[in-house]
Amino acid sequence: LATQNPIELEGTYPLPEAQLDRFIFNIVLDYLDADEEVAVVERNTLGGGLPVVHPCTEASAILDFRRLVRQVPVADSINRYAVQLVRATRPGAGAAPKVASYISYGASVRAATNLVMCARARALMHGRYHVLADDIRRLAKPILRHRLQLNYVAESDGIDADAVIDDVLTHVTGPGG
Repeated sequence: LATQNPIELEGTYPLPEAQLDRFIFNIVLDYLDADEEVAVVERNTLGGGLPVVHPCTEASAILDFRRLVRQVPVADSINRYAVQLVRATRPGAGAAPKVASYISYGASVRAATNLVMCARARALMHGRYHVLADDIRRLAKPILRHRLQLNYVAESDGIDADAVIDDVLTHVTGPGG
């Protein structure tokens, strides 16, 4: 788990691509709404010391959930879809149209592995015991955005990784259309 503030880079350095690839997700958080900011201010300016933290689970439950996630069946067509999406982020034959223009290096096989594993967890979280292509699509941006190395043309054209991923999702047809 790491945080990154895109505004102030003094004293911080971008991680090399090989290290970025080891993070499963890149979640983009926007500003809180006004009521949420007030709640943060109130929580952080009260004088009563640190809040009391109550555990909501145990290590054994987390390990059990990890085992359960690995048991969720994934159809061959879903595995192939995840691999096709990842391969379409790499410049060369089969790449999505924006990839050739804007990407220096695409995602690795670790991205496909994480797409499928997280899709299994997402299915369970939604009360299903099977993975849908929609699980893969919904996880594509948070799992792929930090794995795509944009080139200088992307920067000059104002293109970010999410725009490229949208193009990849349009380019690669998954199971069920």
